[in-house]
Formats: sequence, structure tokens, C-alpha cells
Amino acid sequence: MPFQPYADRHKNLKGPGDERPTAEEVVKDQGLVGGLKGRTIFITGCTSGIGIETARALYLTGANIYITARDTKKGEQVASEFATDPSRPIHVVEMRLDSFDSIRAAAQKFLAAESKLNILIDNAGIMACPKGTTVDGHESQFGTNHLGHFLLFQLLKPALLSAETPEFPSRVISLSSTSHRNCSGLPFDDLDFSKSEYNPGIAYARSKLANIFFANELDRRYKDSNLRAFSLHPGSIKTPLQRHVQDADFYKNAIGNPEYQAQTKSPEQGAATTVWAALAKELAGRGGIYLDDVGEVGVATPEGPAWRSGHGQQIYNPEDENKLWELSNKLCGIQED
Repeated sequence: MPFQPYADRHKNLKGPGDERPTAEEVVKDQGLVGGLKGRTIFITGCTSGIGIETARALYLTGANIYITARDTKKGEQVASEFATDPSRPIHVVEMRLDSFDSIRAAAQKFLAAESKLNILIDNAGIMACPKGTTVDGHESQFGTNHLGHFLLFQLLKPALLSAETPEFPSRVISLSSTSHRNCSGLPFDDLDFSKSEYNPGIAYARSKLANIFFANELDRRYKDSNLRAFSLHPGSIKTPLQRHVQDADFYKNAIGNPEYQAQTKSPEQGAATTVWAALAKELAGRGGIYLDDVGEVGVATPEGPAWRSGHGQQIYNPEDENKLWELSNKLCGIQED
């Protein structure tokens, strides 16, 4: 049976602010308030939505926190709101996930300051945006949500491996979405929609499936080196991420559905699964697992609303996970040993 420590608190859904746990509660339940002093955590995309709440909760652990922002002034403003200890500021790193040069510069800045990284959280992303390309010419959503984070991991990998110990393995957390179920797999010969009409929802689904494949393959390759990875769905949370879909019929219909509204979360609740994935003692020695509602979930039921819990059948595919890894290395210009 999937391990679901907060299952009872997900039975009576009443919308944002109901009894489902928050990220801060997870830190306290793990007994880790002030418990990660000397550790380092790097989180992408922390100027809005659940990224802010993820950083806010993890700051309570006493860890050294780095966050990324496209706009460093905005990042500094966010950091100042909860970095209450003058001796332990939040470090803000300028980074654009749609630019390999920006990612390389951000990684270089981090590595100039730190030799070890215990937890990397790939939180940032874009959703269902109009057709476009990254600075490096890749389809925007696949390039930003997957390739950007893949390159960042490869650049920070030495620090992750340097930090690992058998008692405290390093972790990489890859945020996905239930939207991954909207595609049956990755068409490796058409990831840029050169052979098909662009569909923003499908492009998003592909990028979110890629996020899961990435975590699975990362865990397979590095678990023997005490580097583990998890993927997750944070939940339905109203954030700027949805700005491109608010006029879509499916989104309007969902907004008007009482069942949809009941299962939506506050940003504080939406960050809970991320923080649990990063900290949970119950996940020690494990990896390559898809998480939702602050626990493990199985395959989604064949029928039901789009927001139902569970993962698609297609998320565990070692052949395609390896294929995506090798392709990503090529597209990012990485020569891996």
C-alpha cells in the first residue's frame, strides 16, 4: 500500500485553509525546526506561488537557503519577508530557466560560494503558454520546465554528490503535475512540434512527464552514490502559473465546480508535498517515487475528474527515461562520463 501519513487529513476537503497540512507543519512534524543547520538547499522559482512558501518553510530548518529569481529585486523583497535571522540571510541568485547561459552563470555563482548542496528543488515552471522558443531555440515549455532544470542539475551535481552521506543522502525534488496524464508518452522526434500542430496543453503535459522521467532516471543512476530523486504533484493552487489558461473552457468549468473548489489548496498547503519530499525521514533509502497529497499515490483511476489523484501508467518507463536523459545531455551540450 502507498505510504500516506496524512491520509486522514485529506478526507474532508473544504478548499484552501482546510485541515490538510501546510509546509510549515511538515517541518515541525519531522522534528526539523532548526535541525538542518550546516545543510544547504537550492530552490528554483521563489518569487510567487508555492515557491515562496517552500522557501519560507525550509528556512525554519536552519539550513542555508538559496532561491532563484528572474528579477533579483523581487527575489530580495520576498526573501526579506521571512529571513528573520540577520546572520542567516536568504541568498538570491538571478536565473532564467529559458536561457542556458543564465543557468550556467547562476550555477557558477552558487559553486563559487558553496562546495556542497544537500537538496535541490526544481520548483519553477511555465504552463500552457503560447507557442514560443527558449533563448536556445527549444520549445518553450519543454525547454524551460525540463531542459533548464536538467542542465542546472548537471552543473550542480558535483556539489550534490559532495554533500551526500549514508545518514543524509542528497535529494533532488522535481515538481510535476497531474497534467502529465494528458500525454501517453514523449514523441522524441516531435518534441518541438515540428511535425504536428502546437497544442499548449499537450506541450505542458509533455514537459511534466519529462519532469517525472528525469527524477526516475536520476534516482536509478545515482542511488548507489546516495543521491535520490522524487517527483510530485503539488495540488491545485491558484498562482500566476495559470495565467495562460484562465480563459480556457475547461478551466472555467473547473472553477465553477464545487468538487474542484473543495480540493484546491492554499500556497502553504501546496508546498507541503514538496517539503515532505525534501525532508521526510520515511523516504530515507528510497527514490524514484511519484508523490501527491503529502504521500505516495498509485495509478489514477481510469475515469474521473482531471484533478483526481494518482499518476498515469506511463510514468515508469526505464527505456524512455534513459532515452530522454541521453537526448537532454545532447541538447544541453553536456558530456557525461
